[in-house]
Amino acid sequence: MSLYMARRISKLPRRILAETAIELKLLSEKWQLLLAGVIFQYIHGLAARGVHYLHRPGPVLRDLGFMLLPELGKERGYVSEILFASIFASFVLWTFSPFIFKNKRFYTVLIWRRVLAFLVMSQSLRIITFYSTQLPGPNYHCREGSPLARLPPPDNALEVLLLNFPRGTLFGCGDLIFSSHMIFTLVFVLTYQKYGSKSFIKVLGWIAAIIQSLLIIASRKHYSVDVVVAWYTVNLVVFFIDKKLSEMPDRSIGSSTLLPVIASKDRDGKTKEENLKLLNGSSLDSLDLRPRTQINGKNMENGNDNESGKDLSTA
Repeated sequence: MSLYMARRISKLPRRILAETAIELKLLSEKWQLLLAGVIFQYIHGLAARGVHYLHRPGPVLRDLGFMLLPELGKERGYVSEILFASIFASFVLWTFSPFIFKNKRFYTVLIWRRVLAFLVMSQSLRIITFYSTQLPGPNYHCREGSPLARLPPPDNALEVLLLNFPRGTLFGCGDLIFSSHMIFTLVFVLTYQKYGSKSFIKVLGWIAAIIQSLLIIASRKHYSVDVVVAWYTVNLVVFFIDKKLSEMPDRSIGSSTLLPVIASKDRDGKTKEENLKLLNGSSLDSLDLRPRTQINGKNMENGNDNESGKDLSTA
């Protein structure tokens, strides 16, 4: 092991502790929105579980994707799940990279705040669409004759609330338009496209999203329309929601270990540009909010000493 690597490893615990302190501070300010996003993931699962009780199996609808793509078969349906799990795990690990790597460009808490906002809006639209019309599921366990295609009425509310996880998630029926797997995949890829730094990973992400789309159809987990609607709906949701959210500070500008001062309102009347400068260039403890006047390219503090005042008077 080289001396350089040994030094980096020796500094890693200190970096993790410093980053943890920063993220905990942000979490203490933003936990309500993060918690709401996490709770909605359960609500989304509850809605998917509920529509399974309404599902009625029937003939698989005529689908262009089914005609063009060979069927993977029941035994190879796991292939799309392996790719999805890889995309999911890779993205989660990347969002926690600021705890390890020095060249960090974002805060973990803030990026998950944006991701959950994208997911919640997309999933809300998904719930509306799959409750509007129930289509016969094309998946193998949703077809006529399968004991999982229809759920008997629940004996009690607890049976519904527990979601029968993970079996209820893997063998659900009726929650078709549009694909939940594609919601997560596209949100992750779009987020890395904006905040990631490796061009080849961005290209790889889009290739993985296309392959994921084809595998979902080939494994007959969704109709082609479920995937197509996901592609334009999620992209539009991310585009418009991203415009409404305040931009995250770029940590590559200035010190990467400074704690940002996040305020929901500009109580002192500062513009967004001024606040971003404070976020990127000043720590919480050393932040100086005294008004300054710029003269001859130099920042002069109000209430400076008499000597400075004399210089100004003779200028």
